[in-house]
Amino acid sequence: MIQVKVINKGKQPLPAYATPQSAGMDLRADIEESFTLKPLQRRLVPTGLFIALPAGYEAQVRPRSGLALKHGITVLNTPGTIDADYRGEIGVVLVNLSDTDFEVNPGERIAQMVIAKHEQVDFEVVSELDETERGAGGYGHTGTK
Repeated sequence: MIQVKVINKGKQPLPAYATPQSAGMDLRADIEESFTLKPLQRRLVPTGLFIALPAGYEAQVRPRSGLALKHGITVLNTPGTIDADYRGEIGVVLVNLSDTDFEVNPGERIAQMVIAKHEQVDFEVVSELDETERGAGGYGHTGTK
């Protein structure tokens, strides 16, 4: 387990894993009063959290499956990436993809955050790539069955 420094300027508890094998931790809306997300409306929702990730890690902000399925609420830039050198407040860009209003309440679990290791690359410019069975087959190339 890695250590991540956190400042909580909000009124909500720190994110926590719901079960021993959970990959994500719920992020909560740190807002003073409820607001309504109208159909197709988007809004940046503050969490009150500021983190310092170790080099080589990122935090991914993802939708909560229950909100997506039951209410059409998702994270617009999913997954949103929080880089290790970012020190600002974590915000969640929520969007309402349903045809009905959705009320966001203080403390509501609005997204989940997954901490993941990543690599950086150094591109090597070449004139051709090795051949594979798939080749240049694009979207849907392998069929539906």
